[in-house]
Amino acid sequence: MTIRAVDVARVDDRPLWVEISGDEVWWDEPRPREGGRRCVVRRRADGVIEDVLPRGWNARNRVMEYGGRSWRAHEGRLVFTNWADGRIYLCSPGGEPVPLTPEGPARYADLVVHGDEVWCVRERGDARSGERDIVAVPLDGSPLRSVVKTHHFLMNPRVSPDGRSLAWIGWNHPDMPWDATELCVGSVDGGPHRVLLSGASTCQAEWRDDESLYAVSDPTGWWNIHLVGLDGTTRDLTPVPLEFGDATWKIGGTFFAIADGRIATVYGTADERRLGIIDTPVPAGAATGSIRDVGGGYTYWAPALSARGSHVVGVAASPHRPSEVVRVHLDTGAHEVLSPGKPVPADAELPTPEAVTVEGVHAHLYAPAGDGPAPYVVFVHGGPTSAAPPVLDLEIAYFTSRGIGVAEVNYGGSTGYGRAYRERLRHNWGVVDVRDCETVARWLLDSGRAEKVAIRGGSAGGWTSMAALVHSDVFCGAVSHYGISDPEHWAAETHDFESRYLDGLIGPLPETRQRYLDRSPELHAERASGPALLLHGLEDKVVDPAQSERFAAALARHGHRWAYLTFEGEQHGWRREETIVRALEAELAFYGIVFGFPTPEVPPLKLEGGVA
Repeated sequence: MTIRAVDVARVDDRPLWVEISGDEVWWDEPRPREGGRRCVVRRRADGVIEDVLPRGWNARNRVMEYGGRSWRAHEGRLVFTNWADGRIYLCSPGGEPVPLTPEGPARYADLVVHGDEVWCVRERGDARSGERDIVAVPLDGSPLRSVVKTHHFLMNPRVSPDGRSLAWIGWNHPDMPWDATELCVGSVDGGPHRVLLSGASTCQAEWRDDESLYAVSDPTGWWNIHLVGLDGTTRDLTPVPLEFGDATWKIGGTFFAIADGRIATVYGTADERRLGIIDTPVPAGAATGSIRDVGGGYTYWAPALSARGSHVVGVAASPHRPSEVVRVHLDTGAHEVLSPGKPVPADAELPTPEAVTVEGVHAHLYAPAGDGPAPYVVFVHGGPTSAAPPVLDLEIAYFTSRGIGVAEVNYGGSTGYGRAYRERLRHNWGVVDVRDCETVARWLLDSGRAEKVAIRGGSAGGWTSMAALVHSDVFCGAVSHYGISDPEHWAAETHDFESRYLDGLIGPLPETRQRYLDRSPELHAERASGPALLLHGLEDKVVDPAQSERFAAALARHGHRWAYLTFEGEQHGWRREETIVRALEAELAFYGIVFGFPTPEVPPLKLEGGVA
């Protein structure tokens, strides 16, 4: 059985945030058929699931362009950020949202409710030169007040149990949050503050009591959970070579949650991210807290935990199960799926990932339907500081069901294997990522698994795909979804959050400009080893569509073949059903061309330039 593109559009996404609210559980879910909006729903105590956010409203924001925690449940009401105008609204189920913040260009994210106020990060300014502070927004509609403005970037506002202190995480250019941040504490009234952790990457902190916090930080090279005192003392509660955190692309992730004297946490590697329970307090003489695994059959738990009483709720998935909202009993480990089922294919029709390590490079292989050597596509994740987990991905199954194998490569620079593996990419973007993808591709060919190999990716993965096409001869074609083709132009064009990202990935400008020139796919398009398919959203503020346009023009100048498709109303990523369908079908048609098989079930794709 082959999987249709529309099946992918309707299943292949997950809730971003969950929350236990009284005896209810709330979460958000994508609505590709409703223009790609995110709708907040709740599961009542009687098991009935209903929309909380009225139709036409979209619980998203674009703080730092990737957005952040966009809603909270509070006493049966919803506090959320609306995509269209960036304002915070308060909404009762069945009622119309009421604005809490004034009209204007400000955007808000990383919401948390304390008492009768919403604490959050406010961003003002344009995409290139934003500024941020932490503000308190009264739920009664009174004017907000600014409390903290210590760093260029801020996240994780948390008020202490006694209501007197505020903790937050900040960082400045040229660091990214996975490079180095500062965990700070000050008064809720503003004024001087203290830095409790610095130099490492801290991605979440929660108050344990009025005098200490739990924080996920990586001074040892692994994101572990630490007990941090206001007196400056720290203690690693999980000193093991496993990750209890990840790169912060969306601010507001919850890698752990505290309830009933215990810490519920996600942990593991990029090959498997489990759910565990740590009983607290950890005895002073003990080296570590004992982690009791309650992850069940799921291989991936998202950083979206909420805990209360004897339960934790999270979002989990596995190779044969889509992302589901799951409630786990902290004592028994019993699981209950709360979200409605999704129409997924039978297990026999889905590929099962095989984790492999090839010359030190981590990858997940998805064998295609059929026997013998087959065409393969190397999937390159975005970021590049990110990772591809081995979970049900109908986009992958869409291709494997048609006899095309997939190799997801977690190249050097990926998260989930410790800081040392991440740092392999420092100053080597466009070199290590390309080489690692080439290593896996050549292994597939030499082992007889693959007969031909193409490469594809989105955003930074699009960069690697285009770079591999021009700096390697192993790939017969490349697909780039909203990718970067020239890093020097991108550094000048992109949004504030990533405007200094390339300092660490390639090197600072202008001192290392020659590296930018040497690695640019656009400037070396004459070397392309095959054609390219380029896809881009016209509202993309992260990677300007000009990046795809220029690479297409460069291919054309050198007589290579290409196709370029654009999508109105889309930003950095696909959210609308019609876009997902069109993009997937175009990609399949492209593989039909480069691999040499017919694709009559999808619209034909015309490649420009070269010889037809």
